[in-house]
Amino acid sequence: MANQRIAKLEDQIQRIIAQMLERRVKDPRLGFVTITEVRLTGDAREATVFYTDLGRSLDGREKDAEGGVTDTPAALESAKGLLRTTIGQQLGLKFTPSLTFVQDATEKAAADMEDLLARVQAADAELAAQRAGRNFAGESDPYRKPAEAAEE
Repeated sequence: MANQRIAKLEDQIQRIIAQMLERRVKDPRLGFVTITEVRLTGDAREATVFYTDLGRSLDGREKDAEGGVTDTPAALESAKGLLRTTIGQQLGLKFTPSLTFVQDATEKAAADMEDLLARVQAADAELAAQRAGRNFAGESDPYRKPAEAAEE
């Protein structure tokens, strides 16, 4: 089990970053970002922040609802100093962790899993269609029965 202190710090950092992105960071390149998870190293010197961006693919650039281009990774990189300073001030840590932003691949993994399940379902349906109308090579019940049971 992970250290409880580290787990608590991860939750606090996640909350602080989410609030800062919502209220203080006004970068027009920033899309609709959700912080999904924060992972700290054992010594709490480095934090990996996982995020999702609604309406953006994994390449980092896509049009938002107003037709503008979002560049969320660049916006997060430019806001990194402000976020790190705020984390240090609010948590009062001796060493504020350095931040690394990584897009959460959960959505992509879920889409890949859905595609695999659809392919398997199609293959099962095709196999069931091939089996339709076929009979066993021998009798339908290949097991021997006692002589009395067969006469009755």
